[in-house]
Amino acid sequence: MSALKDLLAQRAALDQQISHTKDRERAEAVAKVKSLMSDYGLTVADLSSRTPKAAKTSKVAAKYRNQATNETWSGRGLQPKWLKAAIASGAKIEDFHV
Repeated sequence: MSALKDLLAQRAALDQQISHTKDRERAEAVAKVKSLMSDYGLTVADLSSRTPKAAKTSKVAAKYRNQATNETWSGRGLQPKWLKAAIASGAKIEDFHV
């Protein structure tokens, strides 16, 4: 049983060591980040900015509309099922053009 007690004591000591090392390394990382922010004149707002506005995707206007259900399709990607079914039943894609 003393071997088990020794192992448990070692585990407790290791857990404490891990906790202290984590805290120390985290504090060092925060200090590095603060130093870099100061060197480059960065603010927290600079860190939270997302991708440039030009890279954002915009919504594409609908080119085709199903008059019965008011569903739309931009003409990009796969054709929706309602349009495929209508074309298969003899309708022309131009009939749905907005």
